[in-house]
Amino acid sequence: MEYVRHADKSFEWGVQKAADLGYDYVEPMVHWGRELLSEAGYFHSVSMLEDPLRISRACAKAGIKLSGLSAHTPLTKPEIGVEYLKQAIRFAAECGAPVVNTDEGPKQPWTTEVEDFTLMRYTLMEAAKVAEPRGILIGIECHQQYSKYPDGLDRIQKLVKSPVIGINFDTGNSYLAGEDPYKWLNRVVGRLVHLHAKDISVQQSADERGKVTGTPVGCACGDGVIDWARVIKICRKAKRDIVFSVECGTIDQAERSIKHLKSLG
Repeated sequence: MEYVRHADKSFEWGVQKAADLGYDYVEPMVHWGRELLSEAGYFHSVSMLEDPLRISRACAKAGIKLSGLSAHTPLTKPEIGVEYLKQAIRFAAECGAPVVNTDEGPKQPWTTEVEDFTLMRYTLMEAAKVAEPRGILIGIECHQQYSKYPDGLDRIQKLVKSPVIGINFDTGNSYLAGEDPYKWLNRVVGRLVHLHAKDISVQQSADERGKVTGTPVGCACGDGVIDWARVIKICRKAKRDIVFSVECGTIDQAERSIKHLKSLG
């Protein structure tokens, strides 16, 4: 639902607009506590202090389903990540979202790599123990300093041996990190639980590829460098149905994205 971020509209408005554009699923973003813009109806994120049924009711009214929750929290900071993820998983179970997506987040400047992976294992173990009995999947996204490489993402995803911990692959982040997104997607397709369909403009590619680990949003799918027919073909090999959660910056881009992706079947 990043497409509605700059439209200054509420969560419910964003859900209905997604349905009007022809989307079958939405991926709401959740947060802790209360913040002014969401409370005033000018931002699409939903507080986890709300009734989870607020989300399921909005989706039912619009005739749309949930692909998951965007619940990104720094796995390397267990004082934040543990309770945030546990609450997000319980929230997802009650509102009917099958996947909770996250990543390792910005690290503390004073921790070592060895320490970071110990901290991440602790966080993911706590989260898995809440997710497993509820049947909620955890999608680890390629987004930060360790997960920007295929080996690093694999290492995080395999820290805890659990059937609920998989991969939320981001096509745009993987490309901007300087990797081959198709080769990487092929590598993780057997563990794929969700996909962020993010395209990258030619200009952003020229400016940032190999220099960043990710980007907040991409351009419209079909306007950039990603070969979506190729992505779709790879995802057909996944063990479960994979929702393409379009991640772009404007309503116009969201409309162009859905038209392009549906034209590819």
